[in-house]
Formats: sequence, structure tokens, C-alpha cells
Amino acid sequence: MAEAARRDLRVSAKVAVLVFPGTNSEAETVRICRDVGLDAESVHWSKATSLPTYDAYILPGGFAYEDRIRAGAISAHDPMMDYVIKAAEKGKLVLGICNGAQILLEAGLVPGTGAIRRPTAAFTRNAPSGKFICKHVHIKLSGTPSRCAITAALPNDAVIPAWAGHGEGRLAASMEHLEQISSGGHLAFVYSHSDGTVNAAAVPNGSALGCAGLTNKKGNVLAIMPHPERDAWNFNHSERADGKDILAPSGGAAFFRAFAKALS
Repeated sequence: MAEAARRDLRVSAKVAVLVFPGTNSEAETVRICRDVGLDAESVHWSKATSLPTYDAYILPGGFAYEDRIRAGAISAHDPMMDYVIKAAEKGKLVLGICNGAQILLEAGLVPGTGAIRRPTAAFTRNAPSGKFICKHVHIKLSGTPSRCAITAALPNDAVIPAWAGHGEGRLAASMEHLEQISSGGHLAFVYSHSDGTVNAAAVPNGSALGCAGLTNKKGNVLAIMPHPERDAWNFNHSERADGKDILAPSGGAAFFRAFAKALS
């Protein structure tokens, strides 16, 4: 094979979608990753030793370990996270969605303003109701796309449709740490209206700073609360499909295309 042909070869990045006891969103997460060209597969907690062979990691939604103690607290100390933490420290990309986002905060990977497994912020009970919410939402990129590697391919002020499905999605931290989140550029996404307008009415859970997502200092770890993979195909919103192929990626797929671009 000619050298030029070798340079043209593109090997799809291997993405591990972690499955803890109680994870329940791995199938659609794997599917949208594959739809955007990634070599994604779910990795069961009993197969944790295989994790170093992957290029990136996604912690999907669900109720890992039944969210005992508080959401994400037990999973943050699961042996699977030992591998994820080491990989993140080496610069590999890590994405947490909903329960996965809660785990990343409990592990101290985001916002990353303290020591590992010494969280400085948490996603806690929704306000004011304290109840589980299931609601279609939009999240808007906060700051420059390049602040986080996973969002670097998105346009400025990108608005992503998603579904909020959580009981503990409200960002909570001390005033000191909220200031560190703001000043350090850790606020990756905020809740918005579909037109990109940001105000308190767009926030479904009372989250501090209107936060829907956080990134770490390096920008290689991202935690988002709503599920873009649940608004990623035309069949998720048939009233907006306009006769298009209902199986075609759309909506929240833009987020995963950016993730794939970061791994290309």
C-alpha cells in the first residue's frame, strides 16, 4: 500500500459506554455514537480491566447502584472509575450524561476544583418541588466552544435539544466554589429556550448558575444533565420531522457529531 494511502486511512475511535449496576441508557448512547461514526460498545462493570484499550469514555444515564446515599456517590468509588480517572488525567475524553454527570462530580473530575473523589459541587434534589422531572429542554453552550474539546466543533452559542429526566439535577455548591466555577470557565452549558434566550424560566430544576453542564480545567471531561441522545433521531420528535426519514439522526445528534469530531 502506498504511503499516501496509509495517511488517508481513518480508524474510528473506540468509545466505551460504561454500564454500572442500574445503568439504563447505554443502548441509545451506543447507537447514536455509532450513527456518527464512532466504534462504540457498552462495557459491563465485570469487564473493567478492558477499559485502558479504549480511546474515550461515556458514562450514560440511569440509577447506578440505585442512587443510594446520593446520586453517583457509590459509582464514583467503583473500580471502573479508577480506570476512567487515570485516563482523564492522561487527557482522554470523558463524557457523563445525567447519572453519568452525577458520577463525574462525585468523583471530583468536574469541575475539578478539588482533589479526586473530594467533590466540591454536586447535582442534588430538584427545586422547588424536590421531585423527578421529565421534560423537553434546550441547553446552550456557555463560553467559547474550544473551552472543552468535546464541544469545540459546535458553533458559538449552539443550542442543543435534549430531555431532562432526573430527580437530582440541580447544581449545588458553596458560594466560593460557584465563583470558582464561573471564573474558571467550568460552566459548559446552561438551560435556555429554543431560541437561545437564557433566563430563570428556562431552568427546570433550580440549578445554580442555570447550569446544565460542567467541564474540568483541561477541558477533556464534560458532565451534562439532560439527555441529548433522547432527542437524536427524527422519530424522537416526529412532529418536526417534516416527512424526513424517521430513523435519520437529528436534533441532539449534533452534540455527538462534535464528540466524534473531537476524536477524529
